[in-house]
Amino acid sequence: MLQVPDVIVEVEWLYEHMHHPNIVILDATIDKVTNSIKDKTDPEFIPSSIFFDLKNTFCDQESVLPNTVIPFSKFEEEVQKIGINTNSCIVVYDQLGIYSSPRVFWLFRIMGFYNITVLNGGFKAWKENSYPLANKRDDIRSKGNFIANYSPEFFTSESDIRKAISNKEVSIIDARAENRFLGQVHEPRKGLRAGHIPNSSNIHYENVLKDNKLASKTTLKNIFKEKEVPQKKAIFTCGSGITACILALAAEHIKMSSYSVYDGSWTEWGSNLENPIE
Repeated sequence: MLQVPDVIVEVEWLYEHMHHPNIVILDATIDKVTNSIKDKTDPEFIPSSIFFDLKNTFCDQESVLPNTVIPFSKFEEEVQKIGINTNSCIVVYDQLGIYSSPRVFWLFRIMGFYNITVLNGGFKAWKENSYPLANKRDDIRSKGNFIANYSPEFFTSESDIRKAISNKEVSIIDARAENRFLGQVHEPRKGLRAGHIPNSSNIHYENVLKDNKLASKTTLKNIFKEKEVPQKKAIFTCGSGITACILALAAEHIKMSSYSVYDGSWTEWGSNLENPIE
């Protein structure tokens, strides 16, 4: 069985292993809140990749929040539909480099699946290396036998945050831009309060990236050390649960095991007028 070498892999590794029978390549591309980046007129993607629909199939459509995790039984069912097995080796990427792909990495973490990696540099790096491209997907796949095993330690809820804001052993890290964290600009989502969760600190997700890839391990360790993250349990949050997962991926890359992601993030916290803000 093919195993991922790390939580990120370079495009050279994927190119070498892309025809392995256990490889599953997932395209997790989504639009940014303020900018549509998908090329809808002439789409290109990595050959044999499967579109992993974060905004519809793998998002709770009954939730008022934009990116809520679907029930675990539903996740298992939908993952099986796209042909993923318990022995699959998953490589996930997106069109931006590293943006939405870490969200898929985290989703599989909370489902108890570990043989998954993020393509460092994503589709941009793949294309820059002049590797093969495709513009048509094969939608006919055999049903997989994937089994979800919920791992709650990677998931944080609104009630968990209420407890965490007064817990000195927990570090709440917000991945939004500094001006959003400080409430100096309006939130992209209309009517959402500006500011941040009390006792949280700020690491903009772009700070852990360089040239569309994760920054070096030394850089990541220094960034997290400055916020005293390694000494505590880290809870990563952002605007809607997407870019917080970039920080989570960075934390895993430097072997930080004690972390979770606040799924509702600022969209949930800031919308509830009973929640305190700073």
